[in-house]
Amino acid sequence: MSIQWFPGHMNAARKKAAEAMEKVDMIIEVLDARIPQASCNPMIEQLRLFRQRPCLKILNKSDLADPVATQAWISYYNAQKGVHAVALSCKKPSDVLKVPGLALALAPHRGTPLKPLRMMIMGIPNVGKSTLMNALLKKRVAAVGDEPAVTKVQQRLYMNKNMVLIDTPGMLWPKIALPSDGMMLAASHAVGVNALIEEEVATYLADVLLQRYPQLVAARYSMEITEATDGVDVVEGVAIRRGYRLKGSGFDVEKAANTLLQDFRTGALGRISLETPQSRAESLAQHQQELLEKQQAKDDVIAAAAAEELLYNPPRDVSDT
Repeated sequence: MSIQWFPGHMNAARKKAAEAMEKVDMIIEVLDARIPQASCNPMIEQLRLFRQRPCLKILNKSDLADPVATQAWISYYNAQKGVHAVALSCKKPSDVLKVPGLALALAPHRGTPLKPLRMMIMGIPNVGKSTLMNALLKKRVAAVGDEPAVTKVQQRLYMNKNMVLIDTPGMLWPKIALPSDGMMLAASHAVGVNALIEEEVATYLADVLLQRYPQLVAARYSMEITEATDGVDVVEGVAIRRGYRLKGSGFDVEKAANTLLQDFRTGALGRISLETPQSRAESLAQHQQELLEKQQAKDDVIAAAAAEELLYNPPRDVSDT
Protein backbone atom coordinates (compact mmCIF):
# COMPACT_ATOMS: atom_id res chain seq x y z
CA MET A 1 0.00 0.00 0.00
CA SER A 2 1.31 3.43 -1.00
CA ILE A 3 0.07 6.11 1.41
CA GLN A 4 -0.50 9.63 0.08
CA TRP A 5 -2.34 12.44 1.90
CA PHE A 6 -2.31 16.05 0.71
CA PRO A 7 -5.67 17.77 1.40
CA GLY A 8 -6.42 21.06 -0.29
CA HIS A 9 -5.72 23.19 2.79
CA MET A 10 -2.12 21.92 2.80
CA ASN A 11 -1.49 23.27 -0.68
CA ALA A 12 -2.87 26.64 0.40
CA ALA A 13 -0.68 26.51 3.53
CA ARG A 14 2.40 25.81 1.41
CA LYS A 15 1.78 28.91 -0.71
CA LYS A 16 1.27 31.11 2.37
CA ALA A 17 4.38 29.68 4.02
CA ALA A 18 6.43 30.47 0.91
CA GLU A 19 5.22 34.07 1.03
CA ALA A 20 5.78 34.47 4.78
CA MET A 21 9.24 32.92 4.72
CA GLU A 22 10.60 35.99 2.95
CA LYS A 23 9.95 38.00 6.10
CA VAL A 24 11.23 35.60 8.78
CA ASP A 25 14.74 35.17 10.14
CA MET A 26 14.81 31.47 10.83
CA ILE A 27 12.81 28.25 10.74
CA ILE A 28 11.96 26.05 13.69
CA GLU A 29 11.14 22.66 12.18
CA VAL A 30 9.50 20.18 14.52
CA LEU A 31 10.26 16.55 13.70
CA ASP A 32 9.14 13.29 15.28
CA ALA A 33 12.21 11.89 17.05
CA ARG A 34 11.05 8.34 16.27
CA ILE A 35 11.05 9.03 12.50
CA PRO A 36 13.14 12.18 12.02
CA GLN A 37 13.83 12.05 8.30
CA ALA A 38 10.52 10.45 7.35
CA SER A 39 8.83 13.37 9.15
CA CYS A 40 11.09 15.96 7.49
CA ASN A 41 9.01 17.70 4.80
CA PRO A 42 11.13 18.19 1.65
CA MET A 43 9.01 21.22 0.69
CA ILE A 44 10.09 22.97 3.89
CA GLU A 45 13.72 22.23 3.12
CA GLN A 46 13.37 23.58 -0.42
CA LEU A 47 11.72 26.80 0.76
CA ARG A 48 14.27 27.26 3.54
CA LEU A 49 17.27 26.77 1.28
CA PHE A 50 15.83 29.06 -1.39
CA ARG A 51 15.49 31.85 1.19
CA GLN A 52 18.78 30.87 2.86
CA ARG A 53 17.23 30.69 6.32
CA PRO A 54 18.90 28.83 9.21
CA CYS A 55 16.96 26.04 10.82
CA LEU A 56 16.54 24.76 14.36
CA LYS A 57 15.41 21.15 14.03
CA ILE A 58 13.55 20.00 17.13
CA LEU A 59 13.34 16.24 17.49
CA ASN A 60 10.15 16.23 19.53
CA LYS A 61 8.81 13.23 21.49
CA SER A 62 12.40 12.24 22.22
CA ASP A 63 11.16 10.67 25.46
CA LEU A 64 9.42 8.06 23.26
CA ALA A 65 12.39 7.46 20.95
CA ASP A 66 15.44 5.22 21.22
CA PRO A 67 18.14 7.48 22.74
CA VAL A 68 20.94 5.82 20.75
CA ALA A 69 19.15 6.40 17.45
CA THR A 70 18.26 9.96 18.48
CA GLN A 71 21.88 10.81 19.19
CA ALA A 72 22.84 9.49 15.76
CA TRP A 73 20.26 11.78 14.17
CA ILE A 74 21.45 14.79 16.18
CA SER A 75 24.98 14.25 14.85
CA TYR A 76 23.60 13.77 11.33
CA TYR A 77 21.69 17.07 11.32
CA ASN A 78 24.35 19.09 13.12
CA ALA A 79 26.76 18.22 10.30
CA GLN A 80 24.52 20.18 7.89
CA LYS A 81 25.21 23.83 7.10
CA GLY A 82 22.91 26.33 8.80
CA VAL A 83 21.25 23.65 10.93
CA HIS A 84 21.23 22.97 14.65
CA ALA A 85 19.35 19.98 16.04
CA VAL A 86 18.13 19.32 19.55
CA ALA A 87 16.13 16.46 21.07
CA LEU A 88 13.41 17.36 23.56
CA SER A 89 9.81 16.89 24.59
CA CYS A 90 7.55 19.87 23.93
CA LYS A 91 5.45 18.72 26.90
CA LYS A 92 8.32 19.41 29.31
CA PRO A 93 8.63 23.12 30.25
CA SER A 94 12.31 22.71 31.12
CA ASP A 95 12.99 21.42 27.60
CA VAL A 96 11.04 24.21 25.91
CA LEU A 97 12.99 26.86 27.86
CA LYS A 98 16.06 25.93 25.79
CA VAL A 99 14.45 26.88 22.48
CA PRO A 100 14.68 30.73 22.54
CA GLY A 101 18.41 30.67 23.30
CA LEU A 102 19.07 28.12 20.57
CA ALA A 103 17.06 30.20 18.11
CA LEU A 104 18.97 33.39 18.95
CA ALA A 105 22.27 31.59 18.42
CA LEU A 106 21.23 30.88 14.82
CA ALA A 107 20.27 34.52 14.14
CA PRO A 108 22.46 36.64 16.45
CA HIS A 109 21.80 39.82 14.42
CA ARG A 110 18.17 39.79 15.59
CA GLY A 111 16.45 39.68 18.99
CA THR A 112 15.95 43.32 20.01
CA PRO A 113 12.83 45.51 20.25
CA LEU A 114 13.89 47.26 17.03
CA LYS A 115 14.75 43.99 15.30
CA PRO A 116 12.74 41.20 16.92
CA LEU A 117 13.66 37.65 16.00
CA ARG A 118 10.98 36.34 13.65
CA MET A 119 10.64 32.54 13.92
CA MET A 120 8.43 30.37 11.75
CA ILE A 121 7.37 27.05 13.30
CA MET A 122 6.88 24.36 10.67
CA GLY A 123 6.42 20.61 10.48
CA ILE A 124 4.15 17.77 9.47
CA PRO A 125 0.71 17.21 11.06
CA ASN A 126 0.41 15.98 14.63
CA VAL A 127 4.13 16.33 15.37
CA GLY A 128 3.78 18.79 18.26
CA LYS A 129 3.99 22.28 16.70
CA SER A 130 0.96 23.61 18.56
CA THR A 131 2.19 22.11 21.83
CA LEU A 132 5.53 23.89 21.33
CA MET A 133 3.79 27.14 20.42
CA ASN A 134 1.62 27.10 23.53
CA ALA A 135 4.59 26.22 25.75
CA LEU A 136 6.73 29.04 24.35
CA LEU A 137 3.94 31.59 24.82
CA LYS A 138 2.94 30.07 28.18
CA LYS A 139 -0.72 30.15 27.19
CA ARG A 140 -3.08 28.25 24.94
CA VAL A 141 -3.14 30.01 21.57
CA ALA A 142 -3.09 26.99 19.25
CA ALA A 143 -5.47 24.05 19.20
CA VAL A 144 -3.93 20.77 20.27
CA GLY A 145 -5.50 17.45 19.35
CA ASP A 146 -4.85 13.77 18.83
CA GLU A 147 -5.80 13.98 15.15
CA PRO A 148 -3.55 15.25 12.36
CA ALA A 149 -4.13 18.67 10.75
CA VAL A 150 -5.78 20.37 13.73
CA THR A 151 -4.16 23.72 12.84
CA LYS A 152 -5.35 24.99 9.44
CA VAL A 153 -4.43 28.69 9.46
CA GLN A 154 -1.23 30.64 9.93
CA GLN A 155 -0.83 32.62 13.17
CA ARG A 156 1.56 35.45 14.06
CA LEU A 157 2.08 36.04 17.78
CA TYR A 158 4.54 37.99 19.93
CA MET A 159 6.42 35.83 22.39
CA ASN A 160 7.95 38.93 23.97
CA LYS A 161 9.18 42.31 22.74
CA ASN A 162 12.23 40.63 21.20
CA MET A 163 10.68 37.57 19.53
CA VAL A 164 7.82 36.85 17.15
CA LEU A 165 6.37 33.40 16.41
CA ILE A 166 4.62 32.43 13.21
CA ASP A 167 2.77 29.12 13.53
CA THR A 168 1.85 27.26 10.34
CA PRO A 169 -0.53 24.39 9.61
CA GLY A 170 0.96 20.92 9.46
CA MET A 171 1.98 20.06 5.93
CA LEU A 172 2.82 16.84 4.18
CA TRP A 173 3.93 16.87 0.55
CA PRO A 174 2.15 15.92 -2.69
CA LYS A 175 4.12 12.75 -3.44
CA ILE A 176 5.67 10.55 -0.74
CA ALA A 177 8.40 8.79 -2.71
CA LEU A 178 9.38 6.05 -0.27
CA PRO A 179 6.51 3.69 0.59
CA SER A 180 8.18 3.06 3.96
CA ASP A 181 7.93 6.80 4.73
CA GLY A 182 4.19 6.70 4.18
CA MET A 183 3.91 3.72 6.52
CA MET A 184 6.03 5.36 9.23
CA LEU A 185 4.02 8.58 8.97
CA ALA A 186 0.80 6.61 9.28
CA ALA A 187 2.14 4.64 12.25
CA SER A 188 3.04 7.88 14.04
CA HIS A 189 -0.46 9.30 13.35
CA ALA A 190 0.61 12.04 10.94
CA VAL A 191 -1.82 10.87 8.24
CA GLY A 192 -5.60 11.07 8.19
CA VAL A 193 -7.36 7.78 8.86
CA ASN A 194 -9.19 7.99 5.52
CA ALA A 195 -5.85 7.56 3.70
CA LEU A 196 -4.76 4.29 5.30
CA ILE A 197 -5.71 0.77 6.30
CA GLU A 198 -4.77 0.27 9.95
CA GLU A 199 -4.15 -3.48 9.62
CA GLU A 200 -1.58 -2.92 6.88
CA VAL A 201 0.13 -0.13 8.82
CA ALA A 202 0.19 -2.22 12.00
CA THR A 203 1.65 -5.19 10.10
CA TYR A 204 4.41 -2.96 8.69
CA LEU A 205 5.09 -1.56 12.16
CA ALA A 206 5.23 -5.07 13.64
CA ASP A 207 7.76 -6.17 11.00
CA VAL A 208 10.01 -3.22 11.87
CA LEU A 209 9.66 -3.92 15.58
CA LEU A 210 10.60 -7.56 15.04
CA GLN A 211 13.77 -6.45 13.29
CA ARG A 212 14.77 -3.76 15.79
CA TYR A 213 12.99 -4.39 19.11
CA PRO A 214 11.74 -7.99 19.32
CA GLN A 215 12.26 -8.05 23.08
CA LEU A 216 9.84 -5.15 23.57
CA VAL A 217 7.15 -6.91 21.55
CA ALA A 218 7.65 -10.13 23.50
CA ALA A 219 7.50 -8.30 26.84
CA ARG A 220 4.46 -6.17 26.03
CA TYR A 221 2.28 -8.97 24.68
CA SER A 222 3.73 -12.00 26.49
CA MET A 223 4.53 -13.41 23.08
CA GLU A 224 7.19 -15.89 22.02
CA ILE A 225 9.22 -14.48 19.14
CA THR A 226 11.02 -16.84 16.74
CA GLU A 227 12.84 -16.34 13.45
CA ALA A 228 9.65 -17.36 11.64
CA THR A 229 7.48 -14.72 13.38
CA ASP A 230 6.30 -11.95 11.07
CA GLY A 231 4.12 -8.86 11.35
CA VAL A 232 0.90 -10.73 10.65
CA ASP A 233 1.73 -13.15 13.47
CA VAL A 234 2.24 -10.25 15.87
CA VAL A 235 -1.09 -8.56 15.06
CA GLU A 236 -2.92 -11.88 15.33
CA GLY A 237 -1.04 -12.63 18.55
CA VAL A 238 -2.21 -9.34 20.07
CA ALA A 239 -5.80 -10.25 19.22
CA ILE A 240 -5.43 -13.70 20.78
CA ARG A 241 -3.71 -12.55 23.97
CA ARG A 242 -6.04 -9.60 24.51
CA GLY A 243 -9.12 -11.71 23.77
CA TYR A 244 -10.31 -9.51 20.90
CA ARG A 245 -13.05 -11.63 19.33
CA LEU A 246 -15.61 -10.93 16.66
CA LYS A 247 -19.24 -11.83 17.12
CA GLY A 248 -19.69 -15.40 16.06
CA SER A 249 -16.15 -16.66 15.54
CA GLY A 250 -12.64 -15.48 14.80
CA PHE A 251 -10.39 -12.85 16.31
CA ASP A 252 -10.73 -9.09 15.79
CA VAL A 253 -7.43 -8.25 14.07
CA GLU A 254 -8.66 -4.73 13.29
CA LYS A 255 -8.93 -3.96 17.00
CA ALA A 256 -5.57 -5.64 17.58
CA ALA A 257 -3.99 -3.47 14.89
CA ASN A 258 -5.35 -0.35 16.58
CA THR A 259 -3.98 -1.54 19.94
CA LEU A 260 -0.49 -2.07 18.50
CA LEU A 261 -0.51 1.36 16.86
CA GLN A 262 -1.71 3.07 20.03
CA ASP A 263 0.90 1.28 22.13
CA PHE A 264 3.60 2.58 19.79
CA ARG A 265 2.21 6.11 19.67
CA THR A 266 1.87 6.45 23.43
CA GLY A 267 5.19 4.79 24.28
CA ALA A 268 3.55 1.84 26.01
CA LEU A 269 5.79 -0.49 23.98
CA GLY A 270 8.94 1.29 25.12
CA ARG A 271 11.38 3.78 23.58
CA ILE A 272 11.40 3.03 19.88
CA SER A 273 12.85 4.61 16.73
CA LEU A 274 11.75 3.28 13.37
CA GLU A 275 14.73 4.62 11.44
CA THR A 276 18.38 5.58 11.88
CA PRO A 277 20.70 7.48 9.51
CA GLN A 278 22.13 4.12 8.43
CA SER A 279 18.76 2.45 7.80
CA ARG A 280 17.66 5.59 5.96
CA ALA A 281 20.65 5.43 3.64
CA GLU A 282 19.95 1.76 2.98
CA SER A 283 16.27 2.45 2.20
CA LEU A 284 17.20 5.23 -0.22
CA ALA A 285 19.76 3.04 -1.97
CA GLN A 286 17.22 0.22 -2.30
CA HIS A 287 14.58 2.64 -3.62
CA GLN A 288 17.01 4.02 -6.19
CA GLN A 289 17.87 0.51 -7.31
CA GLU A 290 14.19 -0.35 -7.69
CA LEU A 291 13.64 2.78 -9.79
CA LEU A 292 16.57 1.84 -12.03
CA GLU A 293 15.22 -1.68 -12.45
CA LYS A 294 11.74 -0.38 -13.33
CA GLN A 295 13.20 2.01 -15.87
CA GLN A 296 15.31 -0.76 -17.37
CA ALA A 297 12.23 -2.97 -17.64
CA LYS A 298 10.38 -0.18 -19.47
CA ASP A 299 13.34 0.37 -21.80
CA ASP A 300 13.47 -3.37 -22.53
CA VAL A 301 9.76 -3.42 -23.43
CA ILE A 302 10.18 -0.42 -25.75
CA ALA A 303 13.26 -1.98 -27.38
CA ALA A 304 11.46 -5.31 -27.87
CA ALA A 305 8.45 -3.56 -29.42
CA ALA A 306 10.72 -1.60 -31.75
CA ALA A 307 12.54 -4.79 -32.79
CA GLU A 308 9.25 -6.56 -33.49
CA GLU A 309 8.00 -3.60 -35.52
CA LEU A 310 11.23 -3.69 -37.54
CA LEU A 311 10.90 -7.44 -38.10
CA TYR A 312 7.39 -7.30 -39.55
CA ASN A 313 7.65 -3.89 -41.15
CA PRO A 314 11.21 -3.50 -42.45
CA PRO A 315 12.11 -0.18 -43.99
CA ARG A 316 11.63 0.00 -47.74
CA ASP A 317 14.68 0.30 -49.97
CA VAL A 318 14.20 3.47 -51.99
CA SER A 319 16.29 1.98 -54.81
CA ASP A 320 13.46 -0.55 -55.49
CA THR A 321 10.99 2.19 -56.37
